[in-house]
Amino acid sequence: MSDDRYTVISADCHAGADLLDYKPYLEKRHYDDFDVWAATYVNPHEDLLADSADRNWNSDRRLAELEADGIVAEVIFPNTIPPFFPSGSLMAPPPNAGDFERRWAGLRAHNRWLADFCAAAPGRRAGVFQILLGDVEEAVKEIRWAASAGLRGGLMLPGTPPGSGLPELYSRTYDPIWAVCAELGVPVNHHAGSASPPLGEEPAARAVFMVETTWFSHRVLWHLAFGGVFHRHPELKLVLTEQGSGWIPGVLDMLDYYHGRLADAATQESGTATAEARFGVGLAAGVGAPPSGVWRDHCFVGASFMRPHEVPLRERIGVDKIMWGSDYPHDEGTFPHTREALRFAYADVPRAEAAAMLGGNAARVYGFDLGLLDPIAAKVGPTVAEIAEPLAQPPADATSPVFARGASVRVW
Repeated sequence: MSDDRYTVISADCHAGADLLDYKPYLEKRHYDDFDVWAATYVNPHEDLLADSADRNWNSDRRLAELEADGIVAEVIFPNTIPPFFPSGSLMAPPPNAGDFERRWAGLRAHNRWLADFCAAAPGRRAGVFQILLGDVEEAVKEIRWAASAGLRGGLMLPGTPPGSGLPELYSRTYDPIWAVCAELGVPVNHHAGSASPPLGEEPAARAVFMVETTWFSHRVLWHLAFGGVFHRHPELKLVLTEQGSGWIPGVLDMLDYYHGRLADAATQESGTATAEARFGVGLAAGVGAPPSGVWRDHCFVGASFMRPHEVPLRERIGVDKIMWGSDYPHDEGTFPHTREALRFAYADVPRAEAAAMLGGNAARVYGFDLGLLDPIAAKVGPTVAEIAEPLAQPPADATSPVFARGASVRVW
């Protein structure tokens, strides 16, 4: 933070190449298949067909708009569809081995494009790279490549939704992934949306998706905690992004309850085991600390467009765990009204706490250099006095849910 301005780092933005711009990042043996795929592909996302779609790949426009919004750096999650995927879901099962190989090629193309895109704005972009879980050995190779290529945003962990055919995330099948991420200091990010099962096309499916998608994304927390992943890999960091934050205290209380009831080895040995303990046979030796301890030592939340009703929970969540995000360039994000969104949520928050949540925590987790960013923020960042002024009226054209007055639902 500069003397009178906040250094704002968005821990949740999105980007990707224009469709045909992925081709140069493919191995040449895939060029013919890419031409066939690209000629018939129909983009399912309206925002990627709009005039503003180039916000995903136009580096100069992106820097200018984020600076105008008071943001000096960003963590970049994927947005556009990588080559050879039939839809936005990375977990749609491939019909055959050849298709699986081509999808891997498409993800590598995205990751290599992203490395170049981040390099175009040195120190201001932390790219989050993609893998598939169906080939753990290949995933480990890609993690090592991404770390060497400077993609400091870390790994985007796919989900294992019902019907995917993959082992669940608590499975030791994935230990080589956790091990290499811990070894290299690569954050493991789990973004909302990638863990939901297909729900069909009926109108009700969209409402059910909105209700359930964050819950399916939360599952990674208890899968990895009860799977003993952090116990075996104590250097591992997990970030849960765009899943809300108000759910965290209550869910940790619930998980601690089950940890105590299922994994209390002492009561099992003394013959006074809980009724639930029979379900936890073999769990105590491998699970390690209770989930609240796992959260304290290993976890963070990318609290995209944090809502006013979530802010009073910050001490229970951990002020040092919360990383604000704008979700640029999505419609539900705060652009171009980030300053108003910050006033709406953080006006009553002490300066040091706001500075941590708006940028300091993200700098620590993703390795941003504040010595580089603070001078930029001194010119474009929101002032401390500005954010301390409560917002009387949300902007009339704002589309972000952060401005939904009276919203007190703790989103799963």
